[in-house]
Amino acid sequence: MLDLTRLRALHAVSVHGSVSAAALALGYTPSAISQAISKLERETRTTLLERRGRGVVLTDAADALAHTAAELLALAERAESELEERRGRPAGRLTVGAFATAARDLLPGVLAELAREYPALDVRMTEVDPHLSVDLVARGALDLAVAHDWDSVPRPAPEGLERAEIGTDGCDVLVPEGHPLAGHGTLAAADLAHQRWICQPPGTVCHTWLIRTLRAIGHEPEVGHQVAEFHTQLALVAAGLGIALVPRLGRGPLPAGVRALPLRPMPVRRVSAYWRTGAARRPSITETVRLLRAHWPGTP
Repeated sequence: MLDLTRLRALHAVSVHGSVSAAALALGYTPSAISQAISKLERETRTTLLERRGRGVVLTDAADALAHTAAELLALAERAESELEERRGRPAGRLTVGAFATAARDLLPGVLAELAREYPALDVRMTEVDPHLSVDLVARGALDLAVAHDWDSVPRPAPEGLERAEIGTDGCDVLVPEGHPLAGHGTLAAADLAHQRWICQPPGTVCHTWLIRTLRAIGHEPEVGHQVAEFHTQLALVAAGLGIALVPRLGRGPLPAGVRALPLRPMPVRRVSAYWRTGAARRPSITETVRLLRAHWPGTP
């Protein structure tokens, strides 16, 4: 009989694309993942991974086995969920993916309360970009995702997933002191034209919002610096290198020399939790969603 833990390792490599990424997602070392797959190769007498450059790729046989592993893991998850539901208290392992600012400003209190109140529950949190985390839940690599979308760029829940809104996060335009906009009380979209921007890279919701907003008023945005981390954007604004749109969640105190100006209408990103429909009644899911809402800091 094939070992489920080894199948889980193979499935994780299939989903995440590498041994190191699979190890990070499962909370193991890359060596442990490699050993698990080597044992699975001996069990099945089949080559499952082939080296290509500095990485590995799954063989055709491994692809087929990973698909079967996904089905078996889904059955195991359903059995675990039913047992947990019967006990009526969160227990077992819960894997959570969260975007950076939620991981910094929202999850610590939630994880601490879960650990304190439910010692039988083992929660593992991974920082994941929101455009990836929801798909990872759908593919069975995560149990729960904390992700965001924007009111102007909505993200529909994929088939087979359920969604609960946790809160809404307002965003401000940050400008250096001495900037021509710094004396404004409130900004309108027209004020944003002909500005040099510090923005997240293409493919992110912040970048999409900027492109759509400025094109709607007939302007092409000038993006001077593409930076994924908001705190780095703050440092660049403080240095006078441009302006940025930064959410309030996880922003922290503004650096000296930076002003936050409200924009009307205010851009809002919605923070939501996603989980598979089959796990909807699992106590660890329902309690985590409840605590996410209870710990939501709101935005001033």
